[in-house]
Amino acid sequence: MQQVFNPYLPLNEYIPDAEPHVFGDRVYIYGSHDKENGEKFCMLDYVTYSASIYDLKNWRYEGVIYKASCDPEYDKYQYMYAPDVVKGNDGRYYLYYSMAGEHPHGCSYKLSVAVSDTPSGKFKYLGYVKNPDGTPLSDYLVFDPALINDNGRIRLYYGMWFDFIDDNSLSKEDIIKKELEMFPKKTRKEIENTPDGIMGAVTVELCDDMLTVKGKPYHIIPESVKETDFEEHPFFEASSIRRVGDKYYFVYSSFKNHSLAYATSDFPDRDFKYGGVIVSNGDIGLNGRKDADRLMRTGNIHGSIENINGEWYVFYHRHTHKTEFSRQACAEKIKILEDGAIPQVEITSCGLNGGPLACEGEYDAPICCNLTNGRMPHFACVGVRLPHITSRDGERFISEIEQGTLIGYKYFDFKDTKRIGIAYRSGDIKPDGEMIVKLAPNGDAVARIKIKDALLWTKADVQPEIPNGIYPLYFEYRGTGSIELKSFYF
Repeated sequence: MQQVFNPYLPLNEYIPDAEPHVFGDRVYIYGSHDKENGEKFCMLDYVTYSASIYDLKNWRYEGVIYKASCDPEYDKYQYMYAPDVVKGNDGRYYLYYSMAGEHPHGCSYKLSVAVSDTPSGKFKYLGYVKNPDGTPLSDYLVFDPALINDNGRIRLYYGMWFDFIDDNSLSKEDIIKKELEMFPKKTRKEIENTPDGIMGAVTVELCDDMLTVKGKPYHIIPESVKETDFEEHPFFEASSIRRVGDKYYFVYSSFKNHSLAYATSDFPDRDFKYGGVIVSNGDIGLNGRKDADRLMRTGNIHGSIENINGEWYVFYHRHTHKTEFSRQACAEKIKILEDGAIPQVEITSCGLNGGPLACEGEYDAPICCNLTNGRMPHFACVGVRLPHITSRDGERFISEIEQGTLIGYKYFDFKDTKRIGIAYRSGDIKPDGEMIVKLAPNGDAVARIKIKDALLWTKADVQPEIPNGIYPLYFEYRGTGSIELKSFYF
């Protein structure tokens, strides 16, 4: 039986910052490219995967579509950050991206452009986004490009924002000093000559050459969000733009940095109103869930929405390896209501599957959508003991599973289930306990699997008492020591 899970790409693939685009009868995923257990963001060259719009269970690897070494500034900046692709009026496909260096904010703050005759590449360097006089576009913070071809008009969006701009304890001079420190390519003169502020989400139209801007960029969301509807979820980064009927949806990473939020407008360049959160990679906010009760370790998020064969989906990423630098692509089906609202969707394991997973065969443990010990952190946590998805010797598994660790999978279609088992081994502390199988986080046990000390991967299964129906599946470890979980099976 062909199925698809989250993450929907192979477990050894790390493509965050996904921009999904339907071109023809296929949907293509364009994103950054992290290294497994990497040391920096976006260490690898761009690759893409695609799937038929009629079959989201089969993703095809399209190969390397563009190399960082193709950029003329590769000697100074080795990493390509989040890209976007738009189809030009000439029928070709244009890839927009920014290069970055070792420093977290050490970006080139210049947008490069590559072009291809096909959406699967390979792309060739074309140039950089520039002003009419030929100088590189540098207004505001040129970061995280997003584009739309709106009936022949090509519009570019970008920007970044930090909350110190709304800190009443800081003087104007304090803010300027912070900006000069954080953004070394900016000058005092430029900051002082930008009365509406250099931070925030902005837009500008492009000429037919796909490189030259028409006029000057300007804000679509005010830099200061105090006492506005954006105050709870301010724009941070990760601009993305979609048109849904006569409405424009601006999707972005909230400053809370685990939530994709959106704003809507009747216009592509003004009057955007905050709409809500689409997804959090820890389910924070869903049904009132608080930050401290996140269901996964959270971290930065970037993605967008796309209509695929009449259904809407949100694409986002999750975090692995206790770092910020090994992020994996996930997706969920969403609904856009008649009034234009998008209710927040929960993170699941079945994602693009079109329904619950079958209680048949063996599943990789890292497709979990919940992984918590009750005190999961935000951002990287190297050196801290906590359950996490990791890899070693070509294998991917969950490590540091200790007392109270809860591992969840949503959802499964249980039908006369006669067996459930796990493949595990001892962690770095000799274990003695049991794995409780449940259908709800605080539910009763439907099975108990005895855990013993095992140096090699060991399978153990039992006969559960599970009524027929669609339920989440949870494993909770109770006992001493630690274990690692490779898979579970029916």
